[in-house]
Amino acid sequence: MLTRVISGAILVVAALITILTGGYFLVAVLMILSFIGYYELLKACKVCKEKEQNALVVAGVIGIGVYYLLMMFVQDRIWLFLTILMILVVFMFIYVFTFPKYHAEQIMTAFFSVVYAPVMLSCIYLVRSLPYGEYSVWMIFISSWVCDTCAYFVGVLFGKHKMSPHLSPKKSIEGAIGGVAGSAIAGALYGALIVAPVMGNPNVIWAFAVISAVGAVISQIGDLAASAIKRNHDIKDYGKLIPGHGGIMDRFDSVIFTAPMIYLLVLLLVRA
Repeated sequence: MLTRVISGAILVVAALITILTGGYFLVAVLMILSFIGYYELLKACKVCKEKEQNALVVAGVIGIGVYYLLMMFVQDRIWLFLTILMILVVFMFIYVFTFPKYHAEQIMTAFFSVVYAPVMLSCIYLVRSLPYGEYSVWMIFISSWVCDTCAYFVGVLFGKHKMSPHLSPKKSIEGAIGGVAGSAIAGALYGALIVAPVMGNPNVIWAFAVISAVGAVISQIGDLAASAIKRNHDIKDYGKLIPGHGGIMDRFDSVIFTAPMIYLLVLLLVRA
């Protein structure tokens, strides 16, 4: 537990420094996390073995690198969409010209792994790049981490009905509701105390409350989705990179899911 707490504190400090710095540094950190997350997923799904460098690993890493470089240096976001499609095309080239080395399921898993970790994680930078993004980006972490904390304590005190007994026996419906409510309150307070005075728009208070509540729901789905993959492949953790937490996919599972939803909601609801 002590190791977990220390690692968690270091992660929080690292996240603060990275998000506050933004720019190229944020992109570089997200790209590194994406490489690791992609590789962890491929290992978990048996597409590659430990320390193996097959064609799908190499093609995926190159594609992810191109995606992040375009995100950094090209303003037109259509190129990101086209890059994702080209990664799929490259995977299909590998499938066809090395047949029967790879099965169709492995190709689909490799493409899924590119979208699941790297592309969804990149939305942190996309939110940070929006007008007032230096404030909105924190909603990704507030909705995820506040939800986890509130859900835990409410679940311990009042939890009676299991939310998903096969995936996470300790999670309760009461805890999930408490997590969403806690996140909504935290989002509203953050909007009222920090963001509204800067933007001069009191409407951001309710907007941030809604964003945080929806993000909390999505974060819990992300957590359960990552657990489902581990259950399917009979593994405890995706990796051992972070002491007490496991791998990148273990620690950032909810954030990865939350980031795209926050990006969409900020585009729809937050106005200067």
